[in-house]
Amino acid sequence: MSAQDVAVPARPAYRDANVLRWLTAYTASVAGDVVFFLALSWAATRAGGPSQVGLVVAAGAVPRAVLMLGGGVVADRCGPRRVAVLSDGVRCVVILLAAAALALAPAHLWLLALVALVFGVVDAVFMPAVGALPPRITTADQLARVQGMRGLSIRLSNAVGPLVAGAVLVAGGAEGAFAVAGVLFAVSLATLLTVRVTPVAGPSQRDSARGELRDGLRYVRRHRLLAPLVVVIGLSEMCFSGPVATGLVLLADERGWGAVGMGWVASAFSVGATASALLLTVAPRVPRAGAAMAAALLVTAAGAVGLGQALSLTVAVAFGALIGLTSGFATTLTGALVQTATDPRYLGRVTSVTTLCTLGLAPVLFPAVGITVELWGAATFFAGCGAICLLAAVLGLAVPALRRAELPELKAA
Repeated sequence: MSAQDVAVPARPAYRDANVLRWLTAYTASVAGDVVFFLALSWAATRAGGPSQVGLVVAAGAVPRAVLMLGGGVVADRCGPRRVAVLSDGVRCVVILLAAAALALAPAHLWLLALVALVFGVVDAVFMPAVGALPPRITTADQLARVQGMRGLSIRLSNAVGPLVAGAVLVAGGAEGAFAVAGVLFAVSLATLLTVRVTPVAGPSQRDSARGELRDGLRYVRRHRLLAPLVVVIGLSEMCFSGPVATGLVLLADERGWGAVGMGWVASAFSVGATASALLLTVAPRVPRAGAAMAAALLVTAAGAVGLGQALSLTVAVAFGALIGLTSGFATTLTGALVQTATDPRYLGRVTSVTTLCTLGLAPVLFPAVGITVELWGAATFFAGCGAICLLAAVLGLAVPALRRAELPELKAA
């Protein structure tokens, strides 16, 4: 057995050096994503105007969504750590080459679209792979803590990334920001190389890639817990992984709170989500995880309706913090339940399905946000978000396997 393939001793995840190395790599990668996409949008605006930004970003978003399920097959076939390392290396090289190209010549839309396309294809492989790693680097009883730590990582990256991108764009332009993103991916790559994983025995005979994809989808469909859980994830994340941010902008404009008011509500949401991630990072265990997830979604649904009805900024900020707290709590629990319930041989494919539900369904709602607010007002949009979240909560309570789902007991260190 190699030094990279050893079991992880039982200890709190936040004190496990192996988990912390994975978390460092993940944080650097997410921060690199943030800097890259801001730099890409900035360069596209300068090269072709605001109308071209959507086309350039779509050049990366479309292949990522289309190829996501295939990326899960690759992760299961080749091993998530190997796939994450290789895809991180490709992203690093591509972004650094793009930075060099922009330093030598003015940005062209075709170049930016090509970079976005390659990045989207590689992302479709990287995301299922890195998401499938936690069960390979820690014990099952620590997965809720790891998901809480992952939530903290995302919040930190989303807070610091834009600040770094803005400062570098002012000082060094798009090429400088691309270079910083490339360095962050290099840090992620170097740290991933030090992460130890537990090996998983694969099937004795390999099927074709298409056959393995069908097998993975069949596995999810027939699983008594995963099948309804994937639906709950899709419904609960549909609004809160993107469209709500647009809704906040329109709500603040409608109520006359301005950009400052919108910022306060968005910040309150982030503070609430950070608090839930921190709580689950240090909590010894969440009893009756399935029921707790459904209860959190019920509160999230009520909070979304309340936010849409809020007439004062103070009330809106309070509801924003509540939604962030409960939706973050539910997201962490669903992630932990998925990873504890899934056969390790299928983790890449199952992760690709849940990631596609999160990233693939949300963009469909973006056009509906503006139309709904224009026709019926922001309160109707947030009521719709609440109704969708309520449907997820009802499903969680109605399906016995979900309602009774439990996370593993903590093991003694």
